[in-house]
Amino acid sequence: MESQMRQSHILASWIPVRNPNGFFILQLVRNNTAANLYKSSFEHKVAAHGNITRPGPGTGIKVNFKDSKGNLIKTVEANEGDDLLSIAHEHDIDLEGACEGSVACSTCHVILTAEHYDLLPEPEDDENDMLDMAFGLTDTSRLGCQVKLTKELDGITATLPSATRNMFVDGKKPTHH
Repeated sequence: MESQMRQSHILASWIPVRNPNGFFILQLVRNNTAANLYKSSFEHKVAAHGNITRPGPGTGIKVNFKDSKGNLIKTVEANEGDDLLSIAHEHDIDLEGACEGSVACSTCHVILTAEHYDLLPEPEDDENDMLDMAFGLTDTSRLGCQVKLTKELDGITATLPSATRNMFVDGKKPTHH
């Protein structure tokens, strides 16, 4: 009874909400019942990678991830507009991404095939600045966070370099947000 009385005094709750840019922000919800309903809905969505709907087998854009020796790590399917860093994190591929895709490091450096590299728009200056710090830079190097998938990139191969230079935090493990 006492806990019910305490709950009735809660007039508002802060809940995480995904904004249009894909980032989570806190939103104040005045009705506690609505907040609890939203929270359970939110927890379900997070368990299913947010509101992302994955393509059915054979219908998505195929992405091949290889290690530095050219061995296939995994082939996955993704949606148009997804970036290589997010896809790697979602599928537990060891692509670091220390700055979480903010173009402030080079730890998501990948090496693409020339065929697929030529299909991408030119890197912006901030990406080129970060690539200058990348370990094992090649003519077809890009930051995984900046490679947005299109249908033309179906079958793309992203090779992970043998090492990264992490100026952000040594030892930080990648997380999917």
